Amino acid sequence: MRVAIDWVFHLGTWNLDVLSNLLDPAVLCFLLGLTAGLTRADLALPRALYETLSVYLLLAIGLKGGVELARAAPQTILLPLTGTLVLALAIPLVAFFILRKIGRFGKPDSAAIAAHYGSVSAVTFAIVLEYLRQSGRYFEDYTAVLLVVLEIPAIGVGILLARAGGSGKSIDWKHISRELFLGKSVFLLLGGLVIGAIARPEAMETISPLFFGLFKGGLALFLLEMGLLASRRLAEVKKVGLFLVAFGLIMPMISATMGIAVALLVGLSPGGTTVLATLAASASYIAAPAAMRIAVPEANPALYLTAALGITFPFNVTLGIPLYDWASRFAHQLGG
Repeated sequence: MRVAIDWVFHLGTWNLDVLSNLLDPAVLCFLLGLTAGLTRADLALPRALYETLSVYLLLAIGLKGGVELARAAPQTILLPLTGTLVLALAIPLVAFFILRKIGRFGKPDSAAIAAHYGSVSAVTFAIVLEYLRQSGRYFEDYTAVLLVVLEIPAIGVGILLARAGGSGKSIDWKHISRELFLGKSVFLLLGGLVIGAIARPEAMETISPLFFGLFKGGLALFLLEMGLLASRRLAEVKKVGLFLVAFGLIMPMISATMGIAVALLVGLSPGGTTVLATLAASASYIAAPAAMRIAVPEANPALYLTAALGITFPFNVTLGIPLYDWASRFAHQLGG
């Protein structure tokens, strides 16, 4: 009876969280861009501004993570890092099985899509952090390190799944590694982490107004452009089939559940559990597409880009994050 009452209470809380998240200015900017794209309004951000904002956001996330990494004791983050690595390897395997055995997708497409869902979206990560900060919720400050850990391994798993069983093609790991580690997203995140970790605290204060104080405004502008991009992918949804649409909505919830389980095992706080669940539920649309174009060229980009950017990303930033937060708090209450 007690569990049922808690369930009803948390369900009502989730409804309020959804409304609060939808009324957040950054999310509203995303919805504005989405509406502009669907209605073909005369709205477009200069390509140079989009590139600048993406560099800004990735570097800011890395810097913030580096600052907090410098403060964290190594023994504090070792277990969460290990659990996150296991998660990064497990999610693409689950996604591949669903796509291959239930969806009956070909091996290259299944592997490429699985790699996207095992990897992460830095923008979704930024949104969940702002969501928790606006709510005044505590979460572990080293979560940006978990973001980096989730970014790379899933892409490697996807490549191996595509080539498993022998395809007669060799894998140019040197080229792929260069794309992964020297590609914009990972390079800026890692670089920001290093700078934030080794820079003097008083020196970091001089740049904090730009990278931390204005972060929410930069995120809002970037989400405006992401809404425009997502609207173009939504037009392709009818081409990719009902199963992939369902996969793009259900797989994030499966991954988030796995993330919550790992977070509970490694001892993350309720807020930290929400962050890891959201990271697990997100899908890459920067690093993974670049790697898949090189390593699995026979995979159809329309499938993995539409699923990640046209279906999962809008779901996560509007309904998903409050849902994962609700589930994380409920799981902690049951476990506590």
